[in-house]
Amino acid sequence: MNTVKASDIKPDMSVVCSQNNEFAKVDHMEGEQTIKLMKDKSGQHHFIPLSWVVSTENNQIQVDRSGEQAMKDWKSSASAN
Repeated sequence: MNTVKASDIKPDMSVVCSQNNEFAKVDHMEGEQTIKLMKDKSGQHHFIPLSWVVSTENNQIQVDRSGEQAMKDWKSSASAN
């Protein structure tokens, strides 16, 4: 079902929620299943699973949830995924 591959994810891509609002930017892939996001305003990296991504178009990653939900669900370390 999810046809997005790790190789589709590139540094500096915008991460966009289901309401089309950007809530993060990609730092890089951590392995094949985890996306490391750039540091937030407090200097913290966050991690989201590749399984959340529904598309990668126009240098954006579209995820399957709202930004608010994504920020509740993201992890603060790669090993927590």
